[in-house]
Amino acid sequence: MEQQSQLERLGLFDARVPRYTSYPTAPHFTPAVGPQQFREWIAAIPSTATISLYIHVPFCRRLCWFCACRTQGTQSEAPVRAYADTLLAELELLKSTLAPGVRLSRLHWGGGTPTLMPADVISRLAGTVLSAFPLAEGAEFSVEIDPNEIDDARMDALAEAGLSRASIGVQDFDPEIQKVIGRDQSFEVTKRAVDMIRDRGIASLNADILYGLPYQDPLRIAESVQKLLALSPDRVALYGYAHVPWMAKRQVMIPSETLPEPQDRLRLFEVARDLFLADGYAEIGIDHFARPDDGLGRAQRAGLLRRNFQGYTDDQANVLIGLGASSISRFPEGYAQNAPATGAHVASIRAGHFSTSRGHAFSAEDIWRARMIESLMCDFEIRAEEFVSRYGLTPERLRDILAPIAARFGDMVRIDEAGLRIPTHARPLTRMVARMLDAYDMAASGHSSAI
Repeated sequence: MEQQSQLERLGLFDARVPRYTSYPTAPHFTPAVGPQQFREWIAAIPSTATISLYIHVPFCRRLCWFCACRTQGTQSEAPVRAYADTLLAELELLKSTLAPGVRLSRLHWGGGTPTLMPADVISRLAGTVLSAFPLAEGAEFSVEIDPNEIDDARMDALAEAGLSRASIGVQDFDPEIQKVIGRDQSFEVTKRAVDMIRDRGIASLNADILYGLPYQDPLRIAESVQKLLALSPDRVALYGYAHVPWMAKRQVMIPSETLPEPQDRLRLFEVARDLFLADGYAEIGIDHFARPDDGLGRAQRAGLLRRNFQGYTDDQANVLIGLGASSISRFPEGYAQNAPATGAHVASIRAGHFSTSRGHAFSAEDIWRARMIESLMCDFEIRAEEFVSRYGLTPERLRDILAPIAARFGDMVRIDEAGLRIPTHARPLTRMVARMLDAYDMAASGHSSAI
């Protein structure tokens, strides 16, 4: 109770802050970065590099009301096939710009619903990607799989293409909650998809589950987590539901009065977290859990955990290229985002050029602030030695940067000559601490609850 009082006093239950999967965050991207800049950044990648490639498929059979991703509904194959043709053309553009010899450390298909693509399209897309950009040793090929949109033919196509990590969205197994969020997906349907994945020898399984959903209470989330544990995922993302109907218009379908209060959201997270820990999962960052032998667990123990637009990752590549509508790329020089609207993106690719519509070129200060925020989000600490030796900050400058955090959070953080640490009991404050390292104005953009 004392801990909750401290968290309440510090404003945790009222704050709205970024999730910091990038820095600066996407609302601060501008049209100053366009197709020419994107092309130049790609061309600067050396032929010996290993990069990550993300492919976005924005189509869904139905639109879930809780989702804030850029997606569109379709009941027909035709738009999906036409979009896949655009992806193939975009891959050709990328191949013609990228130096020969570049290999992939990660290949990820997200959405939307990538498994909405028919089996022959899956095979053709995967074959084109991997013939142009071979996988490096130890690379992973992962795909987001909707248990409602998978069958033997599509699963076989993914397995034959070399799928090594499958990701399924669960959200919650409670039928009443599913009805309110527009996501009908029974445990039986989910288990069938998991069995299909396991039966084909696909080594790793990720799952997403949400807390803070309508009508959720400790008993309901405990039941959903226990059902999920019965499926033995290797890695779990326990995300807080972000109710942002001013950004995601479909969320107006969810009555706000059915949502748990911020204090109750914290309790829901704690119930779920305790169940994962009791089942042998390691806690990774602020919202992930992994088996000890999973790549995230190994990366955390080695101090190599990273954070990007997919959340936490063990991928060490410093370039992530996003293909498809709304995809975001990250280079050492900055961020570049494709046109968010599918029509605008398709039109650009068909015209023979990239659809980059906005982005951000890093300043020197952006780079060290981004690393500070990533270090907090991954390891709950900022090591003074790293920022003095690697980024050239003087000890005095570092003290000046950290002083407002000490003044704001007091004994909920530990600051000394070695740097800053957030103790375990204060980790719910991590995003708020990170916000104090953010030099950009947040007033113009709304964000999700800090808990």
